[in-house]
Amino acid sequence: MSLDLAAFRAAVTPERPAVHWDGRWYDYASMDQRAARLARRLHDFGIERFDRIAILAHNHLAHLDLWLAGAKVASVYAPLNPRLAERELRSVVDMLRPRLLLFDAEHAALAERLALPRVSLDDYDAWLGHGDPAPDAHVRPDDPQMILLTGGTTGAPKGAVLPYRQQIANAAATVLSWGLRDDDLVVQATPCFHAAMNAFTTPLYALGARVALMRRFDADAYLRLVDELGATVLFMVPTMFQMLAADPAIEATDLSRVRWAISGGAPCPLPLRDAFKARGVRFKQGYGLTEAGVNCFAIDLDRAERKPWSVGRAILGTEAVVRRPDGSPTDVDEVGELTLRGPHLFDGYFERPDATAQVLKGGWLWTGDLARIDAEGDVTIAGRRKEMFISGGENVYPAEVAAALDDHPEVAACAVTAVPDERWGEVGLAAVVTQPGSALDAAAVRAFLKERLAGYKVPKHVRLMDALPVSGAGKVLTRALRDAFVAERDAAPQQREGER
Repeated sequence: MSLDLAAFRAAVTPERPAVHWDGRWYDYASMDQRAARLARRLHDFGIERFDRIAILAHNHLAHLDLWLAGAKVASVYAPLNPRLAERELRSVVDMLRPRLLLFDAEHAALAERLALPRVSLDDYDAWLGHGDPAPDAHVRPDDPQMILLTGGTTGAPKGAVLPYRQQIANAAATVLSWGLRDDDLVVQATPCFHAAMNAFTTPLYALGARVALMRRFDADAYLRLVDELGATVLFMVPTMFQMLAADPAIEATDLSRVRWAISGGAPCPLPLRDAFKARGVRFKQGYGLTEAGVNCFAIDLDRAERKPWSVGRAILGTEAVVRRPDGSPTDVDEVGELTLRGPHLFDGYFERPDATAQVLKGGWLWTGDLARIDAEGDVTIAGRRKEMFISGGENVYPAEVAAALDDHPEVAACAVTAVPDERWGEVGLAAVVTQPGSALDAAAVRAFLKERLAGYKVPKHVRLMDALPVSGAGKVLTRALRDAFVAERDAAPQQREGER
């Protein structure tokens, strides 16, 4: 069985535009040639079967090269999150043990400190060379294609192992269930190191359509690409859509070719949906997670507008059951944990059989997300069983933030929870009880955390308290913290705190 997607598309549609990057189009034949050159380079470097190749960079064509070259040399694409703090990255590198690191200029100093064999993307095209093709790697459907980082209940990094069968299943089901076409074009502004690359780039590449890759999201530049290239589908997290809506350039942007927009990461606020609908752009709500490949549900536009909170039905080839803790299915509109089954599920967490066993049970993925199914069979995501929240499309784990804050010698007790935010959807609130005699203030708390965590994990709001609210059993009442914050904010909405 051939699993070489680059070679397949180059044989079927060699001259069709595939990827727009840095001001030019690369056709499918060119992308296959780049993947082949990279595979040869990796082979000559001594990369062995299933060795991990890491990349520490914002969006770059090299991300796609690594993804496509894997089938030619059996390497594993393992992108790193450049937003992580150095301490966090070191723990990820220790876990993955990559044989080679590609990096961009912005992260050159950090790449050097990680002390891995490395290649600068400044010299990347020259480094690729023009050697003979690498020997056929003979990859199989269950072989690992990529390892994408995800978190757990404590926020400790885990690597979700995605096999080749996942790519095929996700691409085929997405194309058929979402009605994607070979004349579609999506601007990918979401980070390549996220599972979001599997939302559109993987399916559209398999289909022979077009993807425009942005180095980093910028609302004005995004709108120019939408206009100039004729984007047909928009995909971003709500924070990005809000930035688009606020950009003055949107008034002059031609959105007439956009068939629909889909929001990932978190629900899109209704006023924002309405603003785009006034420009002729209709919205759907998406749902997916790294461990499930990533697209899990489909909904048509009419139903999406009637039920803006719903993600619809399970995508083709996927089973979705909402369950009670004992495993039994819930009744109509009863909230339970969403479980999924299908060929698009991951194989497990890299070298973490214990963590894998907690979520993969009897062929079903227990997602940790709460959901309910209505009388028409449509699924609505109700929240998260765990305390993780999403801020601007990024996962934040309160226990991880609290653990970092606990390291401060002047912190006696603390709790971290999510509070609503107009721009980011949700942000962190840290409630801190200091040691007697401490002069610690909110700015110092945030500065301490910024040295230890990625910026999006640092709580935007800090409250210094004499004591934390607790239940009779001694459990911190985070809901009480959240409610008190909202009440205080509503009473004095002009007050602002830290930026991300």
